[in-house]
Amino acid sequence: MRKLSLKELNRVDVATFKGQEKTPLVIVLDNVRSALNVGSAFRTADAFALERVYLCGITAKPPHREILKTAIGATDSMDWVYVEETTAAIRELKDQGFQILAVEQATDSIALQEFQVQADQKYALVFGNEVKGVGEEVMQMLDACLEVPQFGTKHSLNISVCLGVVVWDLFKQIKYQL
Repeated sequence: MRKLSLKELNRVDVATFKGQEKTPLVIVLDNVRSALNVGSAFRTADAFALERVYLCGITAKPPHREILKTAIGATDSMDWVYVEETTAAIRELKDQGFQILAVEQATDSIALQEFQVQADQKYALVFGNEVKGVGEEVMQMLDACLEVPQFGTKHSLNISVCLGVVVWDLFKQIKYQL
């Protein structure tokens, strides 16, 4: 066994990526304070060819040194938009036919392993502030809330880790099980 070289990975260039079919998922970052988490979100969105990243409220925007550090170029390949109020972004996404799913610990949340994506449905995944979580106004606008089951002593995962887990789970259902 050996590691593949970059050439052997056959990655597409940015122009080709921009034109390829996208996974019907968008990420909405609701007042995420760490630019490193934002950069990781861009990198994950690129890895799974998501449609777009929404940056809302206090969430840092490119170009920002810490975003660029973790995104390693994904800010160039990914479509993104800044919307001052997360609720405005949610309304826009609803108007575009997206089902709005927060990833949060809440009453009536659905355990991630229980959630089943629907064919031909687009999803917006909302991730909240590292301390306060998803804003209360946004919580009132959701179609559903997903929760990643946890079994340790901590009450939450880092946003970048949680985002990777949730995006992979939905991506896997969309691309390999529908």
